[in-house]
This record gives sequence, structure tokens and C-alpha cells, in this order.
Amino acid sequence: MSLPEGYGYIPGSLMTLGWILKWQTFMVGKYRGRAGIEYPQLYAEKAEVQESKAVLRFNCMQRAHQNTLESVPVVVVSTVVAGLKYPTLAAALCLAYSFGRVVYTIGYKSGEPQRRLYGSTISGLPLLGLLLTATYAAYQLLPPS
Repeated sequence: MSLPEGYGYIPGSLMTLGWILKWQTFMVGKYRGRAGIEYPQLYAEKAEVQESKAVLRFNCMQRAHQNTLESVPVVVVSTVVAGLKYPTLAAALCLAYSFGRVVYTIGYKSGEPQRRLYGSTISGLPLLGLLLTATYAAYQLLPPS
């Protein structure tokens, strides 16, 4: 099996995920320092959040990072599989997901969790598109009966 024309877009689109995760990791560390939350505590407790906006923002940033980590494996697998049949579409959907994750993170780290919803939609729709496209591509790759 050879890679289809245009598959070269797939690695570039996937690398955006690494850069977003690295940026989110940096931001979590920055917000952790501002909030005074010591390692290995993953999140601040409810009482700490109620006392400090900086602590709330840390929890929001941490959650944005964790939520991205939860969905990235699905994005990676779906992009690779969908790219075997539809490389340009797969790369474009992966890039759209990445853009949505940036918008999501910016909204969430504001300390107003509802501001994440716009970015959640922007990244959620391409994720659904990747899942559907990858499922169809996987079906097309099955050997004939």
C-alpha cells in the first residue's frame, strides 16, 4: 500500500497538536505559580477556588489542558486513518480542531468557564467530521468480500 497524494499534509496538521499541548503545559505552569498550588496537587480544592480568582483560573487552565489531552488520541488516530483516503480533508479537519482548541483554551483560562463553549464547538465539529471520515475510510479499506 502506498500513501495517497496529499498525505504529506497529515504530519504537518498533526504537529499542531504537539504545539498546542506544549503551550497549554506552559500556561498551566504559569497559572499554577500565580495560584500558589504546589505539586503534585492536580487541581485546587473548592474552598481555595472560592477564595481566589487566580486559583479558579489555574483550575480552568488545568481543565482545558486535561480536556485536550483526553481528545487528542482520537484526533490523531482519526486523522491518520481518514488521511489514507482523504488526506486533504483529514488535514483540514485536524487544523480546524487545533484552531478550536486554541479558542477553547483562551476562553477557558479567562476564569469564566462558559467562555470555553465557542471553542468547544469549533473543535468538536471537526472532531466529529474526523470520526465519520475515518470510519468511512476504514470501511473502504476493508478487503472485498
